Amino acid sequence: MVLIARAPMRISFGGGGTDLPAYYEKYGGMVVSTTINHYAYTILTPGDPHSLQVVSADYHTFYRRPPCEDLVWNGDLALPKAVINHFEVQNGVNIFLASQIPPGTGLGSSGSVAVALIKALAFWCGLDLSPYEVAEMACFIEIEKMGMPVGKQDQYAAAFGGLNCITFEKDGTVVVEPLHLPDGVLQRFQKWMMLFFTGTSRQSSTILRYQKRASEKGEYPVVERLHAIKELASHMKDALGRGDLEGFGELLHLSWLNKRGLVRTISNQFIDKCYTAAREAGAIGGKITGAGGGGFMMLCCPPERQADVTQVLEGLGLRRMNFAFDQEGAQVMWAVSGSTSSSQWNTVFAQAQPREQAQLL
Repeated sequence: MVLIARAPMRISFGGGGTDLPAYYEKYGGMVVSTTINHYAYTILTPGDPHSLQVVSADYHTFYRRPPCEDLVWNGDLALPKAVINHFEVQNGVNIFLASQIPPGTGLGSSGSVAVALIKALAFWCGLDLSPYEVAEMACFIEIEKMGMPVGKQDQYAAAFGGLNCITFEKDGTVVVEPLHLPDGVLQRFQKWMMLFFTGTSRQSSTILRYQKRASEKGEYPVVERLHAIKELASHMKDALGRGDLEGFGELLHLSWLNKRGLVRTISNQFIDKCYTAAREAGAIGGKITGAGGGGFMMLCCPPERQADVTQVLEGLGLRRMNFAFDQEGAQVMWAVSGSTSSSQWNTVFAQAQPREQAQLL
């Protein structure tokens, strides 16, 4: 038997940083984001009944848990190990993890990996979890169980999919509001957005830990910028609702100016040079995705100016990546069983169809 699950990556337009508990528990947070058609995949197959194996293509590493050995959450596989521990899976399964986007590039890869693995293990264990339950479990594991200085937007985006306004209430309630744009606007919006890989990845934890401490202490410059970023995200939502893509691009630019002032390492001379060149070539606004410091540069640019922007940025060493918006969220793609499958396994398949889009061969 083979089970394949996937969860999409995301691009966040506005509100990033206000999804950290240290901020939203005091002030409330809001993020506008969309998922894209690049995914984190989890493949489960039966393994040795006395051991458990995890292989990560992203980190080029392998782990085998021998019998009677405790599962320690460390190294590059700390997150998947923590998820496996949460499900109390001990032995008898091989887990393969792979992503279409390199880790540390600002498209929410760790959240997508967690969501895809949770989706797969829940299905494997016979659980039918809602997108909300998947997202909350991923948040609990990363934030509470592992103590990671991350927010909640990545997990919710990956679990639900689509273009959303995600609100984080002070009491911990999370509301996912799909944005229904006027006819033709979503297609235009997608054509206006561009992604360029800067050629570098980064550890977001240092940046996020600083934002977390600053929010907890109420440090004026950081908190005021986060307030502005949240307000601009609300204006972005309104601009999209009107179909005003030029206005959206200008708001994206203002949000980037505020974001790059949060922490010195969010930008650098090379990023600033590339961003300025993109604007001069015709892009209206943009940002470095995720926490900043490297990864992908996202730009809002009219289609007729994109060839010029691409030529300029590729001349500086950046590489453009094609993508499309994703509407599906996390899902089980394939569940294939041989003739010797157990009745319990078949029952799980039956419960998943058609919502999970699983196929029993």
